Amino acid sequence: MPPLFAASDMHGHRSEFRDALHDAGLIDTAGDWCGADARLWLLGDYFDRGPDGLGVVDDIRRWSTQAAYAGGDVQALLGNHEVFLMAAHRFGTDPVPGWPPEEGGYYGVWRLYGGRERDLRRLTPDHLAWLSSRPTLALADDHLLAHCDSTGYLEFGASRNAVNDHVNAALASSDPYIWLHLWSRFCGRGDLVSPAAVDKLLSIYGGSTIVHGHSTLLSHFGLTPAEAVTAHRYTGGRVLAIDGGVFEGGRILVTRLT
Repeated sequence: MPPLFAASDMHGHRSEFRDALHDAGLIDTAGDWCGADARLWLLGDYFDRGPDGLGVVDDIRRWSTQAAYAGGDVQALLGNHEVFLMAAHRFGTDPVPGWPPEEGGYYGVWRLYGGRERDLRRLTPDHLAWLSSRPTLALADDHLLAHCDSTGYLEFGASRNAVNDHVNAALASSDPYIWLHLWSRFCGRGDLVSPAAVDKLLSIYGGSTIVHGHSTLLSHFGLTPAEAVTAHRYTGGRVLAIDGGVFEGGRILVTRLT
């Protein structure tokens, strides 16, 4: 079986992302795929808090093509910051339902969470179509891959396909309430310290281990940058957190799963 890797939460740190993949032997010094038949899953949050989220996405798309040609596979999930960015693009300063108008609408909240104008200005219809088609959950070698450490996915459907279809349909909607619900559920965290929550997600969506980003090893799990150099396994070893907190002074972790 070809090796399986995962990484998450690049947050616009394109150079650091390239360095991490180079160190893992997946891209060469020119920035091209050299991982042969390896598989790489990226778990979301490509944008915001760093200088070049769109560059991160452009690299992912290019490596996906290069890897497929070499017999490998590069795939990408949707994260909450992709939803924030697309909401800001779609609704601008229109008010977020239930939020104070002085927050600046969807655009203002996106900026509050680290949105970068340069990414918004350079978005093309092609980028938006690619982002809107990303899956929300995936299963790879018995690993359930998700962006958030949350049970919020259960509100979207009772199978991985149902969740993915629900989210993709929501992203095609012009209803701000639908976007707000999607947005809020993608922001949940901390649920997977509960063995019962882990049991439920795995029984419904498959796999024996959940791999997620979203909650950094630094601010959420309390590790120091010196400690947060490998993924963090918890809840009886059945959950793996891989967000090294690059925007907090940590690093992007490229974790080999199999």
